[in-house]
Amino acid sequence: MCSVDCGKYTFDAKRTKDECVRWIRGFFEKNGPGCSAVLGISGGKDSSVVAALCAEALGRERVIGVLMPNGEQADIDMARLLVEHLGIRHFTVNIKAAFDGIVAGIPFELSEQSRVNLAPRLRMATVYAVSQSNNGRVANTCNLSEDWIGYSTRYGDSVGDFSPCSNLTVQEVKAIGRILGLPDVLVDKVPSDGLCGKTDEDNLGFTYAELDRYIREGIEPEPSRKAKIDRLHRINAFKLQLMPSFDPGIRVCGREALQEEKQEKKQ
Repeated sequence: MCSVDCGKYTFDAKRTKDECVRWIRGFFEKNGPGCSAVLGISGGKDSSVVAALCAEALGRERVIGVLMPNGEQADIDMARLLVEHLGIRHFTVNIKAAFDGIVAGIPFELSEQSRVNLAPRLRMATVYAVSQSNNGRVANTCNLSEDWIGYSTRYGDSVGDFSPCSNLTVQEVKAIGRILGLPDVLVDKVPSDGLCGKTDEDNLGFTYAELDRYIREGIEPEPSRKAKIDRLHRINAFKLQLMPSFDPGIRVCGREALQEEKQEKKQ
């Protein structure tokens, strides 16, 4: 068992949902009054919950969904179900031509991991293009559980301008989805890799329920599964950090002047 005293874990989905909605409104009041929230829509729980939170916070007329199949997408109907359920504006952009063009243009055989990560990076470039052309701010749709083990693509689905759910576990995101009245088929849709027909949990070797208990309550899964979780967290920690930058130790007068100005305003 975990030796850390994590305290008794409780989660109030209604209260957290309401606080998140207020947080989204506050973000837009400060960083984009009148702007729209723009996000990629996959039809899974994360994009569904984030879209619904933004619709409640800003009004459905200020939420734009971007559906981005790479050729044929078996579960594209789930993405369509969400945008129709919420009544939000949406665009469908098939990234296959761009994907195939990049693959064909690279003068060597891409590694399998490069191919897997290329699509989410193209999707994020597409979301930002739609956002910038529609006075938008991009919503990140990651959750704490997947971030914990690095189950996201750096500079793909891991980025955005604001992130409503990156500090919420899979179980918590699902609970909020039910409070928001989303269709069960979207909240409980089993995430899969979209490649070999395996679920995320098949690939990982442990369940999100086990992972979430470990994160929130310190309840360790059996040793081999705990080892997998700890290893994934350790080797993927860099994804959650800002890009390291060299500091030559030279003064930046403009930055110091701005800090002095802020301090004077506080006084």
